[in-house]
Amino acid sequence: MRRLVFACLAILATLSLAGTVRADDLQTFRIEIKDGVITPKQTEVPANKDFKLEVANTGSIPAEFESKQLRQEKVLAPGKSVTITIRGIDPGEYQFVDEFHENDAAGQGVIVAK
Repeated sequence: MRRLVFACLAILATLSLAGTVRADDLQTFRIEIKDGVITPKQTEVPANKDFKLEVANTGSIPAEFESKQLRQEKVLAPGKSVTITIRGIDPGEYQFVDEFHENDAAGQGVIVAK
């Protein structure tokens, strides 16, 4: 009986892992913030699929990636980067800013899910 329980648990564990996608396997999209300027302005990502967003601050001043629609906010020191895993989002446009420069057009961007 004990062996049967362990066998069932092993099968369940294997099945639960088989359906998951590892974060390492996700497509990655890069956004660069340099002294208040976001590049690229528009990033196209797949809708309804998980992906990674790499945000890099290549400037000499702090930056803050913020998207209220995606519920993400990350502060980056100069020369630092962060990777954010985004779970499948609906088709549409998702605005984001370098919050320290949100009133400048150069400090605004959009993620387009198609």
